[in-house]
Amino acid sequence: MFNNLLAQVNIGDLPTGNGGTLGGTYKSVSPLISALLKNSLVLAGIIFLGLLIFGGVTFIINAGGGDSKKAVQGQKTITSALIGFAVVFCAYFIIQIIQVITGLHILDSNL
Repeated sequence: MFNNLLAQVNIGDLPTGNGGTLGGTYKSVSPLISALLKNSLVLAGIIFLGLLIFGGVTFIINAGGGDSKKAVQGQKTITSALIGFAVVFCAYFIIQIIQVITGLHILDSNL
């Protein structure tokens, strides 16, 4: 009765953009998820750097101008960027700890 609850997706039919299909590159969904997780850490670092530069420039420009509300906004941007990067960084290490405890290789592309 419950056999049809889980969706099954054939990843072989999805195009990759270079003339091939996703099924030719990734034989199952797990290497695709692993690649997405690893690249999401790089993307989070790039976003963190952008927000840090934006917040720093905003803080520096508005601190000398006498407008304390905009200076506080720049400071909040820097604080939020640091907290967000800390969450992503901790999430990566939580995945590493789960891998060690359970023996599963979550970020291994050979699943």
